[in-house]
Amino acid sequence: MPIYEYRCNRCGKRISALVRNMEERDTAVPTCPRCGSADVRRLISRVAVLRSEESRLESLADPSSLADLDESDPRSLGRWMRRMSQEMGEDLGPEFDEVVGRLEAGESPESIEERLPELGGGMDSDSFSDDTDF
Repeated sequence: MPIYEYRCNRCGKRISALVRNMEERDTAVPTCPRCGSADVRRLISRVAVLRSEESRLESLADPSSLADLDESDPRSLGRWMRRMSQEMGEDLGPEFDEVVGRLEAGESPESIEERLPELGGGMDSDSFSDDTDF
């Protein structure tokens, strides 16, 4: 049973409708839950593509993924980090989302580090001695 997506032409809300059979798909007209309008248009739904971990890692290693990265622009860095996290397919937590959001808003990495010192793990370059083995 597919779920079709529609956009209300009156208020712009995106709505979803479960269709139980093909006859219903052709005859049923969903109504917008926000404004009650039946003036809707069907949208092309997004699709999910399952990829192997190997395929995801290969795309991350592709040098062309860095083509539009400007490391002096926080917004560019934020967009790149968001794209890479989506490519990994894992939720990296609220701290990551906060940092990326701040970068996308144009805040500098240095400013973020000053305002959110707990994200750095409390370690700085002075925390390591010359005899530390890695």
